[in-house]
Amino acid sequence: MGSTLRVGTCSWKYPSWKGLVYSKAAGIDYLSEYAARYDTVEVDQWFWAPPEPATAAQYASVTPESFRFTVKLPHMLSLTHFYPKKGEQGLRPNPQFLSVPLFQEVLARMAALTPKIGMLMLQFEYLNRQKMASQEEFLRLLGMFFDAAPRSLPIAVEPRNPRWVDQRYFEFLAERGLSHVFLQGYYMTSIFDTWRRFGRLVRDSVVVRLHGPDREGMERQTGESWDRIVAPKDEDLARLVDMMRDMRDRSLTIYLNINNHFEGSAPLTIERLRARGLFDGE
Repeated sequence: MGSTLRVGTCSWKYPSWKGLVYSKAAGIDYLSEYAARYDTVEVDQWFWAPPEPATAAQYASVTPESFRFTVKLPHMLSLTHFYPKKGEQGLRPNPQFLSVPLFQEVLARMAALTPKIGMLMLQFEYLNRQKMASQEEFLRLLGMFFDAAPRSLPIAVEPRNPRWVDQRYFEFLAERGLSHVFLQGYYMTSIFDTWRRFGRLVRDSVVVRLHGPDREGMERQTGESWDRIVAPKDEDLARLVDMMRDMRDRSLTIYLNINNHFEGSAPLTIERLRARGLFDGE
C-alpha cells in the first residue's frame, strides 16, 4: 500500500484568508470553498463541546467524497480533573475522564460525518503528579479505555508530557493499532527528534500538527489577521519536508495540520512548503 499525504489547516473560518483561500471575507460557505482547495482539515471546535448532529451533517454535505476531517474529541474525555473555578481549592476529578459511554455518544452525534473522518484525536493537557501519578498509570488507564471502546475509526493520541513520549509509549500505540499526534510547538520535544528516535515504531498513520511556541505573542504580532508570514521558520520547513519524505517512504497515511500560529498564516505556510517540494511526486 502506498503513502497518502493530506495537507490542510487547523480550523478554517478566517475572514482574513480572503484572496488566499476565500473569494470574499463574508457571506460565503467557508468550508465549501476551503474544501475546493484542500483535502483535509482539523476540527478543533468539538474539543470544547460535543458535536451537534446537524453540524456534522452539514460538514459532510458541503465537502467532496474524498475529503477527510481530523477531529479533536471533546476534552471531557481527556480531562482528568475539572479546571478550577476562581477561589476553588483542590482538584475535582472529572467522572467522564476516558468514559466509554461518552465516547459512544460522541460517535453517535457525528455519525453523518463518519465516512469522511480520517482520524479522531485524543488530546491531553500536561498531567502533573496531582493529576496522574506516572506514565505507567496513564498507559494503564488508556489501555482499559481502548479495550472497552468501539474502534470503528482510527484514533491518535496527543500527550502533552514530553518525557512520556518515549519508546514504551510508541510500543503501546503499535500494540494497540493507535496513532500518535506529532505536535510541533509549545513545550514539546521537537517532532524531528521524536521521529528520528521512534519513527521505526510508527505504523499505518500519523497526524503532524504545526503550532508555534508562543500563541499569545503571535496573536499580538498579527492582530489576529492571518494573511501574512510574520515569523518564518525556514529551518523547520526544510526539516519537515525531509520528515514527510521519510514518512512517505514508510507508506504511512499522513495528516499534516498547520496552524496560523506557526508562522502567521497557515495557507501561506502551505505554499512555502509547496515551493520546497513537499508535493513533488504526487
